[in-house]
Amino acid sequence: MLKVIFSSEDILRTRVAPAADPVWELVLSLHLLQGREREPLLLEWRRAVARALRTGADGEQFRLLFALNPPRGYFPDFLTPYASRDGFEAGLEAVRSTPVDLLRRDLTLLSGEHALPAPAGALARGEPEVLRHLTESMARYRALAVAPYWSRIQAAVEADRARRARAMLDGGPEGLLDSLRPSMRWADGVLEVLDYPDTRELRLDGRGLLLVPSFFCARTPVALLDPTLPPVLVYPVDRLGGLTPLRDPDDADREALAALLGRTRAAVLAAAEDGCTTGEVARRLSISAAAASQHASVLRNAGLLVSHRDRNTVLHTLTPLGRAVLDP
Repeated sequence: MLKVIFSSEDILRTRVAPAADPVWELVLSLHLLQGREREPLLLEWRRAVARALRTGADGEQFRLLFALNPPRGYFPDFLTPYASRDGFEAGLEAVRSTPVDLLRRDLTLLSGEHALPAPAGALARGEPEVLRHLTESMARYRALAVAPYWSRIQAAVEADRARRARAMLDGGPEGLLDSLRPSMRWADGVLEVLDYPDTRELRLDGRGLLLVPSFFCARTPVALLDPTLPPVLVYPVDRLGGLTPLRDPDDADREALAALLGRTRAAVLAAAEDGCTTGEVARRLSISAAAASQHASVLRNAGLLVSHRDRNTVLHTLTPLGRAVLDP
């Protein structure tokens, strides 16, 4: 179990990242791609990426990148720099600028668990050519495996941020931390990450915590190993239908989309654009809670909404298909 220790100052300084982090998504997608688990929502993505890697790229291009990102266990902290919150290029520049002592430390830790290819030695010495090769591999892999799906990834993260914003409005910073159930548990100034692969404590010491919602994060949230780095906790979001191709409403299942015809369901869909509970839908549209729930159920079955229950309320947000139908 990982225990994140907060002071009152840390609670006030805790925030949620403003968008999906492009470097974290890249690195975590590598873990899922190589892992043994076969999540149904990602099967088509796995096939497409594996096909693209076989037919569109030289395998040696990615050898070092894959070796640095094993499907389980430790992976180097330097691959996910804090600077990536400012965008992909900022993240790559931070990787290229990693101090040699950090490279050597991280790669020594990794080599204790996994055999590394020969270029890892040059990387540990901070040779600029190898660092450039690594970041070029990251950019090329992202173009194949992440960038084509970015709108869906971002939509899932935006839906999660809407949930966290509501939790913050309703319960303040502690309400936000409490909303991270069931993979985490908040109590008495400690955020416990359940089922964490090892046992340790992370003391924030007044630095606060950056929560990073992630599409490709597996079931267990992820923290950096080095406690001196800016504290980050990456956690999984609901994948909102996975990474299957977004259907064109003109070619989609007519029976499912036919249920949308009519003003009331269109209004329910519009109300869910920024997140809306069943009770709020009922009040906004002057309909009964039962009717609001029924309309939301039809939209959800058509793949246009996703609903999250939190105690006695249900929050509805748009899926990527729902957003496309609402804003064609």
